[in-house]
Amino acid sequence: MSEAALQALVRCTGRRQQLIGLLAAATILVFILSLFLGRYPAPGLLDWSRLGEDELATRLVLNLRLPRLIAALLLGMTLSATGMVFQLLFSNPLVEPGFLGVSQGAAFGAAFAIVLLGGTAFVTQLSAIGFALLGLGFSYFLARRLRYGGWVLRLVLAGIAVSALFSAGVGLLKYMADPLTQLPEITFWLLGSLASITWDKLLGVVVPVSASLFVLWLFRWRLNVLSLNEETAFSLGAAPGRERLLLIVAAVLPTALLISISGMVGWVGLIVPNFTRRILAADTRFGLPATMLIGGVFVMLCDNLARTLLPGEIPLGIFTSLFGAVAFLGLMTLQQYRTKS
Repeated sequence: MSEAALQALVRCTGRRQQLIGLLAAATILVFILSLFLGRYPAPGLLDWSRLGEDELATRLVLNLRLPRLIAALLLGMTLSATGMVFQLLFSNPLVEPGFLGVSQGAAFGAAFAIVLLGGTAFVTQLSAIGFALLGLGFSYFLARRLRYGGWVLRLVLAGIAVSALFSAGVGLLKYMADPLTQLPEITFWLLGSLASITWDKLLGVVVPVSASLFVLWLFRWRLNVLSLNEETAFSLGAAPGRERLLLIVAAVLPTALLISISGMVGWVGLIVPNFTRRILAADTRFGLPATMLIGGVFVMLCDNLARTLLPGEIPLGIFTSLFGAVAFLGLMTLQQYRTKS
């Protein structure tokens, strides 16, 4: 490599590191502002000096907004990181965290608990986690039995089939549900919301979620290698089968845990990684941390709208789907324009 090319690489690396630093600062700023944003005592930002004088404001910030914001940050980071991992491992920019039957499995588990197991919060959460992991296991088992195409294609086909089976199961459970009590609960869960987040729920998932995100962060540089074909990755010293399975499990586990307490929150894992690649290219050493930060900010901002726009709570999934779909159309239109130019 020539000296000029080396200097250009150093400058490019420096700019990317500066961008990640700015994203981290923006994440902290959005988190702090969101902590004081709400409708009490009036719509807008709460004066921080009231925390020492108003006991209700103090309890509101510490016991309601703080765990909810931490959950929103973790949810955005997890869904966006999982989306990037899946898109690279499966060489498909249109896959997302529910790709291997995880989201639909969690939806079926929650609906199953609501209709047939009493619908308590703990049972619903446990059932959603169990069926999400079952969806991953079933997809992997089915892919091992298929004899069509390569491993990635088999896993894609297995994930589509398993998701379809769970979707049919959710439809059947909705038909069986009590239309006055159970059906509205299932519908609200499927729309996604962080309104019910408490410290107890958050502390039950924060350690495994943080550990899984740390594993993804440690292996971020390996994604560049594992995104290549089997022969090339093996020639570069990787063990593609084992390492891909490790990253898939590390991505699916926190997704299942967070979906179990938040419900279905769509489009984050699809749009944020695609947006990140537009500004940082495909180098996952920088792309994965940036994706996590952008995803965290995106979900926190959507949740701010969900809890402050109207006096009543609006499901979080409505805003993530709305803004995600608009951003996706914008990216596709921009890509089409560049192609024509």
